[in-house]
Amino acid sequence: MTSALASALGLSGLRGATLAEVDAAAALQHRTDRKYLVPLDRARDLVARLADSHRVLDLGGGRRTTSYLSTYFDTEELGAWRAHVQQRRRRWKVRTRLYAEDALCRVEVKTKDGRGATVKQALPVPATAYGELGTQAGEFVDEVLHGSGIPVTAKALAPTAEVRYVRAALADLDHGTRVTLDGVLTCHRGGHTAALDSGHVLVETKGGTRPAAADRLLLSLGARPVSLSKYIVGQSLLTPGLPDNDVRRLARAHFTTGAHPLCERIPTA
Repeated sequence: MTSALASALGLSGLRGATLAEVDAAAALQHRTDRKYLVPLDRARDLVARLADSHRVLDLGGGRRTTSYLSTYFDTEELGAWRAHVQQRRRRWKVRTRLYAEDALCRVEVKTKDGRGATVKQALPVPATAYGELGTQAGEFVDEVLHGSGIPVTAKALAPTAEVRYVRAALADLDHGTRVTLDGVLTCHRGGHTAALDSGHVLVETKGGTRPAAADRLLLSLGARPVSLSKYIVGQSLLTPGLPDNDVRRLARAHFTTGAHPLCERIPTA
């Protein structure tokens, strides 16, 4: 099964790797992330140039992309959103993530360590638990946030936005780094949607503190790192009354907003 994004990126030209192989070499729960908004034709060029060093995650049956649904949780005052926009040292995100085609779900908590690197911890939960924080999930969230010195509890959190996209994942198995390419990206809140321009993909490199080969290639293709969180974009564009910020100004150049959710583009089974 080949998705439209896989065809547009030319993923068939790469050698495949299993999920076990990628996780063994490049799980990267503690990492430095760099993000780039890249025109689709340049993203395809990037994939072609990485073919010798990177493998594409192959999930069997020829499927090389996965549809992601992520529900984000925040406080009534949008504490997670404000911590990110204000560039606080102790930033955090809590979400449930559904891998749609595989009906797999996890609760994920992302924090920043003292050096600014991203630390992600996850708890597998049933797919039916997507979009909620039950007892076990709440205890997990409390433990992680408390351990990171963040004075927020699961009881103070409620679902505030959903983000959907289709992802391809590449991995350099020799050096333990990854590259993800996200397309068909939409943010949903209260019956409204913000959608990334279909001619762009969000590319993320995930590795050590030093730029990897993919970062150098992206720079040679004219791409520059951007500070762009999918959740922060969604809240910034879709929540009335929030103060203007750099994320919103960047997002307005690449995202469109509308009153109707774009649900038909993401499979849910």
